[in-house]
Amino acid sequence: MSSERDMTGSEQGKGSANQMWGGRFADGPSAIMREINASIPFDKALWRQDIDASKAHAAMLGAAGIIAADDCRAIIGGLDQIAAEYETQGVPENWDLEDIHMTTEARLAEWIGPAAGRLHTARSRNDQVATDFRLWVRDAIDELDRGLAELQRALVSRASEHAHSIMPGFTHLQTAQPVTLGHHLMAYYEMVRRDRGRLGDARARLNESPLGSAALAGTGFPIDRAMTAQALGFDRPTANSLDAVSDRDFALEYLFACSTCALHLSRLAEELILWASQPFGFIRLPDSLSTGSSIMPQKKNPDAAELVRGHSGRVIGSLTSLMITMKGLPLAYSKDMQDDKPPVFEAAGLMALSVAAMTGMIAGSAFNTDRMRAAAELGYATATDLADWLVREAGIPFREAHHITGAAVKLAEHKGVALDALELADLQKIDARIDERVYAALSVDASVTARASYGGTAPAQVMSQVARARRELGMHELGMHELGVNE
Repeated sequence: MSSERDMTGSEQGKGSANQMWGGRFADGPSAIMREINASIPFDKALWRQDIDASKAHAAMLGAAGIIAADDCRAIIGGLDQIAAEYETQGVPENWDLEDIHMTTEARLAEWIGPAAGRLHTARSRNDQVATDFRLWVRDAIDELDRGLAELQRALVSRASEHAHSIMPGFTHLQTAQPVTLGHHLMAYYEMVRRDRGRLGDARARLNESPLGSAALAGTGFPIDRAMTAQALGFDRPTANSLDAVSDRDFALEYLFACSTCALHLSRLAEELILWASQPFGFIRLPDSLSTGSSIMPQKKNPDAAELVRGHSGRVIGSLTSLMITMKGLPLAYSKDMQDDKPPVFEAAGLMALSVAAMTGMIAGSAFNTDRMRAAAELGYATATDLADWLVREAGIPFREAHHITGAAVKLAEHKGVALDALELADLQKIDARIDERVYAALSVDASVTARASYGGTAPAQVMSQVARARRELGMHELGMHELGVNE
């Protein structure tokens, strides 16, 4: 989005070899320069924001008496006509016009004539693109936030359904302690809640208007930047024109929030992939988000989950790309910054797909709770409960209780039975202080029920957290049927 000149209608260099660059350049651009310089193939995505910002700018110029009222009305009317064209026919790609800004200005001149040249008074493409890009990222944040809220609703609804469903909890992918499936799903609710918080923080910081900063130093025209900021939904104008045209922190923060969210989605996708495999057998993914094999008819592949996992790498790559682009740029605008948009656009598209796919998988999957419970019972997941019982009921120091429990697990492994299937006599041979009361602590049901501390896996705690989440999401009456899932 190149030129750093504040161009008015009289500055467009009529009759020069390249009207956009003005009279300084006698020759047009080479074919290589034309191709490397043009951004219209990707920045045409900004057309709605460009139209809105141009209308706000024109209205301000008219209100300030900088352009005539008739010209102001003609410009705004022409922009509305162009918006209708773009909506139905798409944005034309004329590489000689470089970008969406000059494409729109050239079309405006075809609609209303010379008055179109007055639109660019008191602004530069530098503050124009900075404004348009902020508006686009703000819209992208709002869209992603809505998608993440739907994912949260799916997680909360399934957690409510499975507050009592027992599964193994893992550390190091080894069975650790029994937990409830509802508790497990609510862990991802919390991750997404933080993701939405990061997006909200990024949105609050980006919501300042660069419009009126011009090329880099502001403008000598008596503009009203507060008026354009308000018209575009910004909280205030930016305070420093140099910073305003060269800042891309808002894009980096958006990409960082996307990257963190993509990591969370990838972790959940990995678990679904594992759970859907035959050795686990915890879940049956919806057919609509799975594929088959070209040669093995028995296969049902978790392709959507795998692609969500894969997309996280591309989103993180988008963040890295823009960080490296920005790391060595002096103030103010440099043409390198034209490459700021492709990684942001790519990440936004990938995130929208990933969130939608993950929402569909959570809402539409069938959980094999019997298999989950059996896995929890087979993995000596209640060993910690035995140690806790020894501490609580027999007054044994935890380290000694840990040693006694290890001996009990070894014996159970040798006999090929669960801990609660060991004979009392066998347990008392390990330590005489164990009595029959211990069996009340060794079932997986007793284990999860006992963990009733705030934030724990006990069904009562899960339902308490579900109730809180429902209030946060405004879904007091939302049931599974509203997500297209049979209760």
